Parts: sequence; structure tokens; C-alpha cells
Amino acid sequence: MRLLLVTLAAALAGCTTSYTLTLMPRNSGQVYYGEAVSPSGGETQLTVAIGERTYKGNWVIAQPPPSTGFSVGGFFGGHRGGSMGTSVIIDQQAGSEAKALLRADDGSGLRCDLRGANTGSGSGTCQDDNGLVYDVQIRSK
Repeated sequence: MRLLLVTLAAALAGCTTSYTLTLMPRNSGQVYYGEAVSPSGGETQLTVAIGERTYKGNWVIAQPPPSTGFSVGGFFGGHRGGSMGTSVIIDQQAGSEAKALLRADDGSGLRCDLRGANTGSGSGTCQDDNGLVYDVQIRSK
């Protein structure tokens, strides 16, 4: 029974994806850090520490709709020349975007727009209640 519990715990631990967030405000070179933990099948939970405040919340992935392009090619032969075209659907999975709404215990908020958030690395911005913008880097742990 003990072996079964240890095996189950190890299997569940392997289903979680963790990310490190690095934030830098646009008014200084100070660096702040955060963490995102994404359990398999669950919401990704974020924690970001900026100064005395610790912001917590979730990010929600918003898949962009596929883009459609039109491709034109030409062919020539004999007396007539011509061209033909086709629509091409482009899947943008690597371009996934996420929105995170984080809140500190004192009621202050941090709003983040993240790109590539579920691909192992990404970037984005966060803005606090005072309007200060932070550039964000996301990396898998």
C-alpha cells in the first residue's frame, strides 16, 4: 500500500508544469520574481512578489482564432496564361495569449497580458493600480 501511494504521488507530481516569471518595471532596473504553477487539467495559479506586496491569481489562456491567408500562384503555357489561388489556414498555437488578474491582501491589483504563456517561454506586460507597467519574461522551471 505504501509503494502504491509513493508511486501515485510521483505520477501526480509529473503532471504539474511550473514557470518562473521575471518582472522589471519601466521606471527602474529593479527585478521582481513570480511563479506560475499549472496542474494537469487545472487553472494556472500565479504568485508575484513586488516589494511588500504578494499578488495572487490565475491566468486564463485565450486561444487566438486561426488566421486565413490567400496564396496566389501562376502558370503559363501555350496561348493562355493563368493563375490560381487558394486559402490557407494558419494555426497560431505558439501565439497563445493569457490574461491574469492578480490581487494582493491589501486589495491592490496587478493585471497581466502574457504571450506564449503555455509554450515553455513567453513574455508580456503587467500593470499595477498606479499605472506602472512591468515587462515580463516567462520560463519553464
